[in-house]
Amino acid sequence: MIELERVGEHEFVASNGRGASVRIGRKGQEGSFSPVELLVAAAAGCALVTSETLILRRTGGESLSAVADAVQSESGNEVISIPVTLSYDLSAVDDPEALETVVRRAVEQFCTVTRTLKQTATAPLQLPTPLQTTSDPL
Repeated sequence: MIELERVGEHEFVASNGRGASVRIGRKGQEGSFSPVELLVAAAAGCALVTSETLILRRTGGESLSAVADAVQSESGNEVISIPVTLSYDLSAVDDPEALETVVRRAVEQFCTVTRTLKQTATAPLQLPTPLQTTSDPL
């Protein structure tokens, strides 16, 4: 479970039960990620976490990074694509095409975030209900 707490105007802190936290704010706000930036980071992070062992075992290196960006609809209110580019050194790889195939297959099969984005997950919103007042009978 992720909990969010308001810490200032347009500023929130999201935390998990393992002691990690991240600041969330409006787009362009200093010191925080916007919600869309977090979505983009989740897609890239999931691809990296999913492929890390495969890539590092086959490349023999330690260098692994990703770049991702949100492609938004013309209205700017929807993300229609999140291209993720992985970067790693291929100089020690005998068959780069085979590595590409394995990495793509792993991400497509096991990356929960990108799999969820492909399925268009729902995000039901629950709002507090007004307190019911009871009147005492006379």
